[in-house]
Amino acid sequence: MALPKRRHSITRGRRRRTHWKINATQTVVCPQCKQSKLPHHICQFCGYYNGREVIKIETIDERKRRREKKGKENQ
Repeated sequence: MALPKRRHSITRGRRRRTHWKINATQTVVCPQCKQSKLPHHICQFCGYYNGREVIKIETIDERKRRREKKGKENQ
């Protein structure tokens, strides 16, 4: 297996890596809640995709009420 005879300079290595950039993710506006979301994904704020509700998103108050109710049932 071949080994390098001389060390590459820092500049040469950095010049080679100039194309290793991360691209910014594309986002679109949700037509229901007007929040930005990933294209072709369910909106994480309202739970809608393609004009219909796919998942139900609980608010913080709803989650607290559900936990309190569950806690009372266990007692």
